[in-house]
Amino acid sequence: MTATTSTYRLGPLDQIPPGEGRAFAVGAEQVAVFRLRSGAVRAVSARCTHSGGPIADGQADEHVVVCPLHLHAFDLATGCSTSGQEPLTTYDVRVEGGELVIEC
Repeated sequence: MTATTSTYRLGPLDQIPPGEGRAFAVGAEQVAVFRLRSGAVRAVSARCTHSGGPIADGQADEHVVVCPLHLHAFDLATGCSTSGQEPLTTYDVRVEGGELVIEC
């Protein structure tokens, strides 16, 4: 059985400053979307798998986000932890006509 995905429009890209993340309710999921300084966008689950920390509030660079609670790091492209925690879920996100579009 294959899972079905839905497409959601999250609003303008400009609501996220370059180098930062924002949390969004997307269907039944909470998703953290990051606008990288390179112009790329990434989306991962919004809660740290270690202790539920707010991932969107973490420090991010081009590759990794660090949870603000206990400093666990996660790869933004794969969701894999670089510090031994369970991985975050990743989501397909893109920019269309200046708007963020995500598949969940």
